[in-house]
Amino acid sequence: MLTAALSVYLFQLQGGHTSLVLLLGSALGLALYHASFGFTTAWRNFVVNGRGRAIRAQMLMLAIAVCLFFPTLAAGEFLGQNVNGFVRPLSVAVIFGAFIFGIGMQIGNGCASGNLYHAGGGQLRAIPSMIGFTAGALWATRDYEWWTTQPSLAPVALIDALGVLPAIALNLMVFATIAGLTLIIERRRHGQLERDNDDQAPPWPRRLLRGPWPFVWGAIALALLNFATLALIGRPWAVALGYPLWGAKAAEALNLGLDIDFWGYWMMPGRDTALMGGLLEDSASLMNIGVILGALIAAALAGRFSLQWKMPLRHWLGAVIGGLMLGYGATIAFGCNIGAYFGGIASGSLHGWLWLLAAFAGSFIGTWLRPLFGMTRA
Repeated sequence: MLTAALSVYLFQLQGGHTSLVLLLGSALGLALYHASFGFTTAWRNFVVNGRGRAIRAQMLMLAIAVCLFFPTLAAGEFLGQNVNGFVRPLSVAVIFGAFIFGIGMQIGNGCASGNLYHAGGGQLRAIPSMIGFTAGALWATRDYEWWTTQPSLAPVALIDALGVLPAIALNLMVFATIAGLTLIIERRRHGQLERDNDDQAPPWPRRLLRGPWPFVWGAIALALLNFATLALIGRPWAVALGYPLWGAKAAEALNLGLDIDFWGYWMMPGRDTALMGGLLEDSASLMNIGVILGALIAAALAGRFSLQWKMPLRHWLGAVIGGLMLGYGATIAFGCNIGAYFGGIASGSLHGWLWLLAAFAGSFIGTWLRPLFGMTRA
């Protein structure tokens, strides 16, 4: 009801396009929740246990995405909508930002998209990480100009460098190689692959509505919904873009006396307009709100919605520190696990692969730091 009411309000206030953005975010939240499609646990489970089922699902998601994105981005428009990918420099900022983001994922126990759908599902323990994310993102906007002066190589767009079909073929080969490596490692560690327990699963129509979904369903849904985002907004799905604005609005509301208007980040085209507008006028913020609402709907449909907020003090500390690292890292690295990793690779940008390598290295270290905050490595 809340989603419908907000959608109607936005339709009356700003028109149908804004309502569709909210509904698209809600669909993403429902898919994330029903499939439990996270990145934090997936990477940690592979590092600690050698289980790669979730990583293989990510490779499937990326494979579908590049097949849809590359021809569309090469054309430059889709159904009358101009489209642009996330093609960013190969920079020290990407390496450092993604590395600390990877650490923050594990000690904060969630990534950018994960925190949103956990919060929507009633896990209020995600809130301190989101607060830290917001504060870290605002902090990064203050330092943003300095990071742009650090060593950097020009952006590399594989679509332009190789052509659409060779770029797709190369990416599919890399995805298959990564998936194949996880198969080899998992079989050597366990003798057999981890599988969904489909024998006890409800009929698929009921499962589609109430969950839980297999990872494969989640991978397909997220790839298609990200492409729908490209078609509707003109750019890929981006979660971290909303957090700096939330931080700026919070700083203004609290009257902290920060000269945010004069920070270089906010002088860039588009960001200055977002800073002057409302949160419901910002597509990234609106989609993030939609993800939370979509997860709430999914949890209600599954009969699993319950408010969970109790956790040890060290967990709270890890959530806040991890959130700060998530926000700072994502902002200087041109995105998070969604905007930089998913969106960057789907856009054919090499910075997406650089982000993945640095973030996975950070995640490896973050996994082994978890006991400092009272969490297990498994």
